[in-house]
Amino acid sequence: MRFRTRLFLILSLFAVIPAAVLTLVWATTLSTALPLLSGSGAWDRVAASGERAIATMRQGPLTAAQRTAIGAHEQELTSSVTEARRYQYLAARAVPIVAAVAVGAMVVLAVVASRVAGHLSRQMSRPLDEIVGWTEHIARAEPLPAGPPSRGAPEFHVLRGRMRTMAGDLEVGRSRELEAERLRAFRETARQVAHELKNPLTPIQLAVARLERANPPLSPDLADTVAVLATEAARLDTMARSFAQFGRLPEGPPADIDLAELVRYTARATVPSGVPVVVEIDPAVPLVRGHHDALARALANVLLNAVDACAHTAAGEARISVHVRRATGTATGTATGTATGTAAPMIEIAVRDTGVGIPAETLDRIWEPYVTNKPGGTGLGLAIARQTVLAHRGTVSASSRPGDGTEIVFRLPVATA
Repeated sequence: MRFRTRLFLILSLFAVIPAAVLTLVWATTLSTALPLLSGSGAWDRVAASGERAIATMRQGPLTAAQRTAIGAHEQELTSSVTEARRYQYLAARAVPIVAAVAVGAMVVLAVVASRVAGHLSRQMSRPLDEIVGWTEHIARAEPLPAGPPSRGAPEFHVLRGRMRTMAGDLEVGRSRELEAERLRAFRETARQVAHELKNPLTPIQLAVARLERANPPLSPDLADTVAVLATEAARLDTMARSFAQFGRLPEGPPADIDLAELVRYTARATVPSGVPVVVEIDPAVPLVRGHHDALARALANVLLNAVDACAHTAAGEARISVHVRRATGTATGTATGTATGTAAPMIEIAVRDTGVGIPAETLDRIWEPYVTNKPGGTGLGLAIARQTVLAHRGTVSASSRPGDGTEIVFRLPVATA
């Protein structure tokens, strides 16, 4: 049987069975006690003995007053016996009436109890059935129904809210675990690719360098071929370095880092002189704790993407701005981006360009490895940047509109004492 049916039967039985027992006891007690209370048998005996006594007294000489007293007593005795027999008559016929009233009361009580039991069972079973169904959705990683909840006690409303929160947390945990697995697989692949590239690349670079230093010099045709080999070898070397960087997390002991100085130096060293860059740093920016070189590479990758985006804009409109300021955010607990749920003071690095922008359908995928719009690009620049920031318990975000530029934001937690 369903839970609601079982609950209805239990509540009904708890109400009907005690009522039925009490009704039967009451009816039996009344049917037994009423004849006893009438006293008809005792009054008959009293009447018989009284008549014998009156008959005996009347046989002797009596005065007028005595005869009057005996007559009055006889009349009172006859009236009492009549009343006793009348009460016995009514009591004998009142027992079925009392039983019928008791049965009727029991039926009314059973109907009322069934209505109350049905209401209580609905108030408890509907929310419970809904919550049981929600557990099935959660187990299958399906979204919870968004319709109006079933009516019930206020505690069920609280339970639904907690289950929705739990389901959201589980979904976030699942997605982050899947992302962590993907990143681990990507990093392992990147390490293997970097290793496979470096093994043949080193002798190729040595051979190209030997050809470039050949004496006598090579013919023009061979020199052009060697130049092509040198260029492609350099590009493969850059690609191998990118794969190697993505294949490992920042290593070594962390240290306190002055982000203001890091941003100034990286902007000067990365952005070409032909692209205007404005660096704005709020006063008294606190230190962060982490790995200087890894953060510098992450920022450099973002700046290089901004330079490439500005290369397609009209002359005089290209501009890059970097803003370092205080912020408040939720730090992550691990390099996979699992949020700790605690708001903490953070430092925000916002890099904005006036380039061509990123389409909305592509914006969510820019942090994924091997996603790029640049010819010959590896698609690892922003993936490395994100991996580095997450390894520092920070967060990344991006906003863009085609034709209006792009803004990349890093948030890093402030170094604790």
